[in-house]
Amino acid sequence: MRRRLRALVTAFFALPLAFAVAPSAHAADPTTMTHGFYVDPDSSAKRWVAANPGDGRASAINASLANTPAARWFGSWSGAIGTATGAYAGAADSRDKLPILVAYNIYNRDYCGGHSAGGAASSSAYANWIAQFAGGIANRPAVVLLEPDSLGDYGCMTQAQIAERQGMLSGALTQFNRQAPNTWVYLDAGNPGWAAAATMAQRLNDAGLRQAHGFSLNISNYFTTSENTAYGNAVNRELSARYGYTKPFVVDSSRNGNGSNGQWCNPAGRRIGTPTQTGGGAEMLLWIKTPGESDGNCGVGSGSSAGQFLPEVAYKMIYGY
Repeated sequence: MRRRLRALVTAFFALPLAFAVAPSAHAADPTTMTHGFYVDPDSSAKRWVAANPGDGRASAINASLANTPAARWFGSWSGAIGTATGAYAGAADSRDKLPILVAYNIYNRDYCGGHSAGGAASSSAYANWIAQFAGGIANRPAVVLLEPDSLGDYGCMTQAQIAERQGMLSGALTQFNRQAPNTWVYLDAGNPGWAAAATMAQRLNDAGLRQAHGFSLNISNYFTTSENTAYGNAVNRELSARYGYTKPFVVDSSRNGNGSNGQWCNPAGRRIGTPTQTGGGAEMLLWIKTPGESDGNCGVGSGSSAGQFLPEVAYKMIYGY
């Protein structure tokens, strides 16, 4: 915050008087308004380490997971959403850090997959929820990943349901542009194993990608960064050829250290990837899904629920076994 205020004051007095009364409300780059990424002080990994200091796995989980900047997910469990996002963005801002937030509450969420089914009660309820989400962030710098899986989850949906979802996503982007001008929003585009690049480009465009800063890849999946970079570039080629524009993209690198074995739900033998950073083949590599948090009642997470922290899975993921 202090660095940003100094920069704004300097820029203000450097402007000609005629323009000083109306500076732009939009940030060129929220990563330059902050100094590094925010580490969630209440992440599942941090809570587990604090509660289990004598556990033999705690040291490795603390060093490799708990102190790596990662996203916080927001949904129906978050309470009054504007208060929740405002508190989180405010805490990061007070430390001059950039927070990463995931909006995960779309109506008919995970409609075809089912492991993370839920979301808002209706499209209108979602519109109200996401407006409050954006309003809570307000002018603070932030990164938001908008509704993971929402554009890949079309397999069992009717055309009317697809159109409704596109409208919800487009409306969400409008709210962020209106209320959170210093937030970069990335519309989720699934992963390289889900939809062809041409298909995903059309889905992104139809859901309002022009309004977003960019798109996100590999959330909660395991494909390597190079595979995602190739896919993101292919999506951009399709966007350019069909619609005349391209967008930057980010990659979830939290669990892609040794790639995918073809399974998406708690596969064994996976490894953590490159920690959160700018660059790295995409605009940013971000830890979006926390390593060790279950994908659902499946694989090595049998008996768990989606989002539950599994220390043994986390520990093995640090070492890749």
